[in-house]
Amino acid sequence: MNSLSESGNGVRSAPELSVVVGERRQLINLAYRLLGSLAEAEDAVQETYTRWYAMSRKQQEAIDSPGAWLTTVASRVCLDVLGSARARRERYVGTWIPEPLPDRSEWINGRADDSRAETIDPADRITLDESVNMAFLVVLEAMTPAERVAFILHDVFRYPFAEVAEIVGRSPAACRQLASSGRRRISAERTTAAPAAGQAALVRNFKEAWESKDIEALVGLLDPEAMMTADGGGMVGTVLHPVEGAEEIAAYLIHIADKAPGLTLVERTVNGRPGLVALHTGIAVTVAAIDFVDGRVSRIWAIRNPEKLGAWT
Repeated sequence: MNSLSESGNGVRSAPELSVVVGERRQLINLAYRLLGSLAEAEDAVQETYTRWYAMSRKQQEAIDSPGAWLTTVASRVCLDVLGSARARRERYVGTWIPEPLPDRSEWINGRADDSRAETIDPADRITLDESVNMAFLVVLEAMTPAERVAFILHDVFRYPFAEVAEIVGRSPAACRQLASSGRRRISAERTTAAPAAGQAALVRNFKEAWESKDIEALVGLLDPEAMMTADGGGMVGTVLHPVEGAEEIAAYLIHIADKAPGLTLVERTVNGRPGLVALHTGIAVTVAAIDFVDGRVSRIWAIRNPEKLGAWT
């Protein structure tokens, strides 16, 4: 976080534009983890900057740490969005799944394009780590807004509870309890995944079995209690309820392969882990985030809502 500078006579000056704008990456990273949506994260950060620039120069000069101020406002904006999002998602067609993120060095054509690096916005500013893998984000969706904000601010971004309390509007003790509750939710769902190299090999084998319509191979690669959840948002056709069990998922995938013969599957990093993207005429139509347990595919989240695939096209 950055402090205001002082002139030679001890009078505070307004923060430099670069100082304020330099917080944007941190704010995007925070807002995406809080909201699970790139579009909503961008809106929240935009609202934060709107409030900053709505202040007079004198008001800006009175702020000791622009970074802390921006983080506080962005967190409160996200808290409000989370409160209203619950009602919106109750009306959502099918299951709402967080928006998937690509790796910044792995665009849809399979290579980094340095000439576009500065225009990819904002996905290239999201730091991919365990706090954005799809399994983690899905568990966050089950938390209350206050629980989610307290947990993310403290456990992921390492803000002390005194600062979290100021943002959430509760006591430090209450925020400690909120974060602890969130931690228990995460621990209850966490599984021991295979090493990254093993995950990539498993996804490659899964892709090849799907392409060859080898149902026995697919069943062998899936955990017996695997689950596949799809999100079309009512905008494209997809299964509305989770498909459970290795044999059921394998049969459904073969059905999709028969129904849409023009699809091309490519291996891509999805929210920091190996995943698959289905292309039709070169356009991403499905992004599949995958989770693993004991060397098998345990969860598949298939995001088909085109409004969530902007970063992939």
